[in-house]
Amino acid sequence: MIKSMTGFGAADGDVGGARVSVEIRSVNHRFFNPSIKLPAELSRWEPEVREALRRGVSRGHISVTARLSRHEAEGTIDETRFGSYVDQIRRLQERFELEGAIDAATVLRLPHVVAAPADESAGSADELVKIVDRAMQSLDAMRSVEGARLTGYVGARLAVIEQAVERIAARAPQRLIEQRDRLRLAVQELTVGAGVSLDEQRIAQEIAILADKLDVSEEISRFHTHVAAFRATLAAPPADGVGKRLGFLLQELLREANTTGSKANDAAIVQDVVLIKEELEKIREQAENLE
Repeated sequence: MIKSMTGFGAADGDVGGARVSVEIRSVNHRFFNPSIKLPAELSRWEPEVREALRRGVSRGHISVTARLSRHEAEGTIDETRFGSYVDQIRRLQERFELEGAIDAATVLRLPHVVAAPADESAGSADELVKIVDRAMQSLDAMRSVEGARLTGYVGARLAVIEQAVERIAARAPQRLIEQRDRLRLAVQELTVGAGVSLDEQRIAQEIAILADKLDVSEEISRFHTHVAAFRATLAAPPADGVGKRLGFLLQELLREANTTGSKANDAAIVQDVVLIKEELEKIREQAENLE
């Protein structure tokens, strides 16, 4: 299944005596590029978290943020430290002539007022990794949904390109006839005005040369081949991802569009070539976000 490289996932759970919330965000990147931010109490398990991320995604910029919160009613209040903070606050109020009552909740949030229980730091890497894995599952689900949406969008753009190619294929023979007739008419006007006889063999040679210069049958054939390969890649993505394959096919399709445009010499064909290049750019913008 093709997945988007953009997504978000979250999960929470207990690690030892604390509650841990994990959020994971992913965006497009050529390589696997993790950014892990863990609280100090969990930082020793960063290698395990990194490995869990690598199991879930092959490339992309992956940002992981973990937050640790204490369970309510856990820990004990250091009354000595609490009183010291209160005394300091009162002295500051008198010194700077500040008004207002001292809020106990504010004091309790000051450093080291509430001491963690003895087992607060307990826990294991496995507990943390399980939370990360659940967050990764949430991320993966979102990436899958977005990947399906982008695949549908790219398929619609390919359909527009195919329609334009069919119009070019239908127009090309008529364009050649018109160019032949125009050439013949121009030669006739020049020869009649100059009193020179018309050289049918030379005209036939020039028409043959013109036909070869304007022929886009090979470009049309390669268009069909590349579009078919593009659809096949979307339908059955390779194990190493679709990014490189789609990038190569886009380059080839653009090459055919440029060659067709250089041979066009026709307003209708040029218009369709411009449309094809616009659609290819739209696909390129989205294909870079597919894994």
